[in-house]
Amino acid sequence: MLPERFNNPFFYRPHPLCELAAAEVRELLYTSPTLAVDAACGKMLGVLVVRDACGVLGYVAGFSGRLGGSNKQEGFVPPVFDFLAPYGYFKQEETRISDMNRLVSALKNSSEYAEACEVANRAEREAQAKLDALHAAFAENKAKRADRRAQGAITAEEAAAFVRSSQFEKAELKRVAARCRAEIADARAALDGLEERLRQLATERKRRSQALQEWLFGQFRVLNALGEEKSLLEIFSEKTGTLPPAGAGECAAPKMLQYAYLNKLQPVAMAEFWVGASPVGEVRHDGCFYGSCKSKCHPILSFMLQGVNVEEAGNGMGCGCVEDTEVIYEDDCIVVVDKPHGVLSVPGIEGGTSVQEWLRARIGSDDVFVAHRLDMATSGLLVAAKSISSLKFLQAEFAARRVSKRYTAVLERMPERAEGEISLPLAPDYDNRPRMKVDFERGKPALTYYKLLRTVATKGGKRAVLSLVPVTGRTHQLRVHCAHKSGLDIPIVGDAIYGRAAERLMLNAEYISFVHPVSGKRVEFFSAIEL
Repeated sequence: MLPERFNNPFFYRPHPLCELAAAEVRELLYTSPTLAVDAACGKMLGVLVVRDACGVLGYVAGFSGRLGGSNKQEGFVPPVFDFLAPYGYFKQEETRISDMNRLVSALKNSSEYAEACEVANRAEREAQAKLDALHAAFAENKAKRADRRAQGAITAEEAAAFVRSSQFEKAELKRVAARCRAEIADARAALDGLEERLRQLATERKRRSQALQEWLFGQFRVLNALGEEKSLLEIFSEKTGTLPPAGAGECAAPKMLQYAYLNKLQPVAMAEFWVGASPVGEVRHDGCFYGSCKSKCHPILSFMLQGVNVEEAGNGMGCGCVEDTEVIYEDDCIVVVDKPHGVLSVPGIEGGTSVQEWLRARIGSDDVFVAHRLDMATSGLLVAAKSISSLKFLQAEFAARRVSKRYTAVLERMPERAEGEISLPLAPDYDNRPRMKVDFERGKPALTYYKLLRTVATKGGKRAVLSLVPVTGRTHQLRVHCAHKSGLDIPIVGDAIYGRAAERLMLNAEYISFVHPVSGKRVEFFSAIEL
């Protein structure tokens, strides 16, 4: 059965036709003697199910960037603009820029530059030594004059001589310093000329590189379903007010849509998927489907899909109903609820009533505040405060890590070890929000303890049910720690961001314990939701 609307490229479940097409493309790659090695290193590919003017269904395939060292491969759509043509302007100008890089490198490593540096450095050393010797000698003379004055009874002639000596030494220091500066300037003349040449080359290289990028993005002209055409320069200028990022227009999705429009094919459904090894830091699993990248593709696809009946983000992703929220504890100070999956904790851009809004309407007060958050896709325990003072108390407890939390998760397969810890620092993936990535340089520390609870038999094999205890509370911490290759390397079932989409994300906040803001006693709560 064909979809009624084209899937949103940034958050979707792949249509069965896309899954079939992707399987064929994977088979093509892994049986190709020329492409298999490159694909195994990691590559994002895509399939676009299309319908021709006669209503006949088919699909086209594309890849991001290059495959097998080329942006053209048989069986895949061509690039939007072939800037890799050997004798085209881009390659010729790129060669000129590369020549400038070689000139800069050759000049920096030349004997002429090394000799000029040595002459300048030697002049500076000798000048400094000369000045240091003068300073030492004159300081000694000054000390002698001071000792003589301290003895008392100096003659007027001696006093005048001391003044003349002091004035001469000060003037001599200025004269010697001026001669040293002149000698250094003479010695640096050759070096300054070479460094000015280097600065000119660097400035010209930067100018030509920027001009080449602007030219390139001006050549990338894409179509939409309305027959309109714009360059990437125009699209990004209108959408973001900036130049396109490097690599814009080279992803699979724009290539496939461009091919479809040029060949009068109607887009029906699209999916992008990963093959091979995961990039360092990111979470990509072989055979998993992922949304299009945000920084490069969002502005482009927003234009290219004009005229196509596109689903809203998250449509058909198993959204929950806020009315199914269950209040499991309430007093004058706090309220604890069991949040269904697919429901926001607080208002967000996804739309729909959040738990915080639902609680305010239920209690009849705007002074109800969710004290922490669960991902929209995560179910389980959520604590809200009924006053600002209670909110601040709870937030301080969370910040100090005095709140105990435990989650239950179902993983796609069994982990190698039954229990352990995962310590991987996390940082936002700004090019692909809301994704997070492992970043050992700029990431914040994140620690999770895990323990196997039981196994669940499925048609595809055994799934693992784990207890997850986050010591820190980073965004998507449990999801990334499970899915990343340096963590468990096993996505949570239903994780559409880091693994495979399903009816729901199998992650539930099952336990929470904290100090009550008023009584001061520790309280604990258990979720009734079962995975």
